Amino acid sequence: MKQNIIRGILGAGIVVICVIIGAGILAEQPSETENGTGMQVFTSASGLAAYLDSMPQGENGYSTGFMGIMDGNTRVVYEEASLDNAMTPVPVPAQLPQALKSASSGSGGAEVYSSTNVQVGGVDEADFIKNDGKYIYLVTGGRLVIVDAYPPLGAGIISETPLSGTPSALFLSGDRLAVFSSVRETDFIHPDKSVAPVPYARDVTHVYVYDISDRKEPKIIRDLTVAGTYYDGRMKGDDVFLFTRESLVRHGDVLLMPEVRDGDTLIAQPPVSVPDMPGYSFQFTTITSFDIRDGSVTDAESFLLGYGSTLYASVDNIYIAYIWQQPYSGGVWDRFGQAPAEPREQSVVHRFSVEKGEISYAATGTFPGRLLNQFSLDEYKGNLRVATTVNDWTRDTWVQYNNVYVLDSGLTMKGKLEYLAPDERIYAARFIGDRLYLVTFKQMDPFFVIDLTDPTTPAVLGELKIPGYSDYLHPYDATHIIGIGKETVANEWGGFTTGGLKMALFDVADVNHPKEVGKVEIGLPGTDSEALHDHKAFLFDASRNILVLPVHEIVKVPVTGSPYDAYSTRYWQGAYVYSLTPETGFVLKGTVTHNADPQSGYYWGAPDSVLRSLYMDDVLYTVSRTKLVISGLEHPETVYGAISLPYGGERYGGGYWPVPEPLFD
Repeated sequence: MKQNIIRGILGAGIVVICVIIGAGILAEQPSETENGTGMQVFTSASGLAAYLDSMPQGENGYSTGFMGIMDGNTRVVYEEASLDNAMTPVPVPAQLPQALKSASSGSGGAEVYSSTNVQVGGVDEADFIKNDGKYIYLVTGGRLVIVDAYPPLGAGIISETPLSGTPSALFLSGDRLAVFSSVRETDFIHPDKSVAPVPYARDVTHVYVYDISDRKEPKIIRDLTVAGTYYDGRMKGDDVFLFTRESLVRHGDVLLMPEVRDGDTLIAQPPVSVPDMPGYSFQFTTITSFDIRDGSVTDAESFLLGYGSTLYASVDNIYIAYIWQQPYSGGVWDRFGQAPAEPREQSVVHRFSVEKGEISYAATGTFPGRLLNQFSLDEYKGNLRVATTVNDWTRDTWVQYNNVYVLDSGLTMKGKLEYLAPDERIYAARFIGDRLYLVTFKQMDPFFVIDLTDPTTPAVLGELKIPGYSDYLHPYDATHIIGIGKETVANEWGGFTTGGLKMALFDVADVNHPKEVGKVEIGLPGTDSEALHDHKAFLFDASRNILVLPVHEIVKVPVTGSPYDAYSTRYWQGAYVYSLTPETGFVLKGTVTHNADPQSGYYWGAPDSVLRSLYMDDVLYTVSRTKLVISGLEHPETVYGAISLPYGGERYGGGYWPVPEPLFD
């Protein structure tokens, strides 16, 4: 890709001609293999199509045919040889009590403020909301909205910038914003000039880079377009890494290849690398890096990988993992014969090193089972640690168990701990230093402490069995872990009934005997939290002794005058604010209400469900799709004001707000 961009710049004159005739002319070169990588590299659509055609039917994972005309930009793509593979390129102000006015009279930003809850320190994760201690930036209602939030007196929206497509996330760095939006464009393929062009719809991701020196009038300085829908993003320093995914689509003899555009100019079509074990249902996964300061593209690499990707990024590497299943054929076990040495369901993981925005393929490895989410992966001292759940058939029955593996930098197996917690699956995992904290569940919540000091011999140090389970684990300090999940109660049929929302504090100072030292349950069964589905919704700061949890609560309302223990329910949307110490446990400071109407907000993900919370000094901001509520951090029920946000009436996942990744793809 580095050479492609340089060659593209040299060919600028050619691009002018191509843009005039509306053609993206792509080179047809034979496939090649990078020395030492073990990957086949395809620089042409015809070469990749031939490779896919050579595979057994049903394994190539791409579709063919007419896809219809959609709104968007229109271009014509000709399948023919070229000189090179790469072308050259309304506010509601907060009303504050008099006591707070004097403290809020300045115009500067807060001294301390929260940031996005990320997995790895130094690696920011894209989110739909960011803040810099004075302004809040978010995408909502199809707009980039900037709120002058601090001081809270007179807080309000100062700009709304319309965005095309489906905006989902952004990054912030000083006076620069990068916003990601998925757009469906209409292109026309013309494989044969003697016949009419064939229209097709293609999903692309736009990267809008803004200069926000003047927050009231953001100015776009770059509009990049990358093939595929937005998947995720990471940022290290000024280097942003965008991940897009696109299904393989073939129209006749034309196979659509990944591409990167700057405005209307095609600046590169990165070669497609195919590992030895790409998977069954293929998709293009493209990693594009750019400098957020000016939006200039540093690198772009495209890979033909399997569906169901799990993304994890450390400071120095990017890991992409997905499921690969061994086929029932030839000497490989089938359900009526001999069990194989390893489960049929395997995970494939690829490591890509990153340095100054440049992306380099490094290694590929495999291990049994499937990952739960990004927290099932962790890099430590040059090793990759993983936690998986295996679901498989034996000769007579279906089995389920869990494994822990340690892989070296070459992703070769170094150590393993297998057959952990049979008949259960992983609900939450968190690697911290030489420890893995693991939650599995069937009827009780086994909370495991696993030692990884010797990477060749992972071992269980301790186990705690308690009712309920945790969906997310968060470090409190070196000897305490916070768990967030659901309470459970055993029933008379040998199963369990899910209760309300549960938070627990685990003391792991004695690694052989972990214990629960604090617990709180919120609401009736059905009570939920965005934090169970998206870790970025969880706000915790040990230095401020503050924990904020978004809650969709089903509240019990006793029926008066009834001779029975009768009750009805009502629905509440808001956030619970706690102080938390090992000595006191969870102490409720108060709640912030976004909706207490018993006739509305009755489903999880309703418009008034709180999705994020943040603080600036002693001011708390909670955000739903419809409004931003400003309250006191120490006294949350003291509400200073609310700001209405643009909202088009879409339900959760309906257009402008991110949908949680499924536990299993």
